[in-house]
Amino acid sequence: MAEQITVKDLVTALDTITGGRVIRPAGSPAGKNPFIVTKSSDIPGKAVTETPGLVVGDPDMPVKKLAVMMTLTESAIELAGASGVDAMVAHHPVADAANSGGVLLRTYLGLYNLAVLELHEAFHGLHPGIAYLHGHDASFVDIKYSNIPGNILFVGKTLEGVRTLGDMLARIEGFMDLNTEARLLESEKQIRNCADLVETAILTRGVILEGNPGKKASKVMHIFPHTGFTPVHMERAFHEHPGVDTVLATISRVFPGHELVAKARDLGLNFVCGNSHALEILENGLPLARAISILLPGLEVVIFKERMTGIPIDAFGGPDIQKYARKMAEEYLVK
Repeated sequence: MAEQITVKDLVTALDTITGGRVIRPAGSPAGKNPFIVTKSSDIPGKAVTETPGLVVGDPDMPVKKLAVMMTLTESAIELAGASGVDAMVAHHPVADAANSGGVLLRTYLGLYNLAVLELHEAFHGLHPGIAYLHGHDASFVDIKYSNIPGNILFVGKTLEGVRTLGDMLARIEGFMDLNTEARLLESEKQIRNCADLVETAILTRGVILEGNPGKKASKVMHIFPHTGFTPVHMERAFHEHPGVDTVLATISRVFPGHELVAKARDLGLNFVCGNSHALEILENGLPLARAISILLPGLEVVIFKERMTGIPIDAFGGPDIQKYARKMAEEYLVK
């Protein structure tokens, strides 16, 4: 008979995966763990502290089924409760109410007997996958460039078969299986009879902002704009890593006219936007889930994948819910 797996075993597995970056033992005081980072935009009351490891749950609780996701939401909690999941590992930090539909985490998760663990900055820099998927080797990695936690910078030479910007975009389209996502979107448009429906993975496909598909790419400066990477950082990295010819922005992106694009142009660099944050479940979530399943082979592991669509107000839902919304708005909300 297989030995029972507990939440404590999950914590141990995450600690093994990260090389000791998780708070141990589970639920213990934080101490001086450098991966316990408070994020704040100085918006009163909105700061959140990352606590790698167990956030909510009993360390001794048995776990038969685990869900790995990017961000904990009320939809994820409901799916977990309905599908027999015992514990969830979220990549992004978890905050009371913000990640549980506006109610208290302990109350909501306790109702469904769910444990939640998180692993954000403590997971970054552990594997070269995002660089690999985009076609370079990430020989240089800094997860706090210019001493800013989370300000990640990769630099590396392009892999065999990736000679141009067009090669880079074709590579990620294939790995992300965007043709399947495109077919799914087209099917939904037909089912909903709404040609204006949009979806994140398709709308945020890779794009070249400086250069063209035939332009050579040999050494890549890989940045993540949402982490606080600035034109000053770009110029510094350009001089620190001679031979860079291409800036690659992933997870988040910028748009034409942004100062990072202008700086790349001034430095004579190509600028490519690769995968968006909506695809990190493939880049980071799937490797994490696979690592857990290897360490805990008796555990059933599933992936919770978000899919965000945009639908015009008049095409959202059926006739009955449209009547309901208009009635509530006109009779109660707009007086």
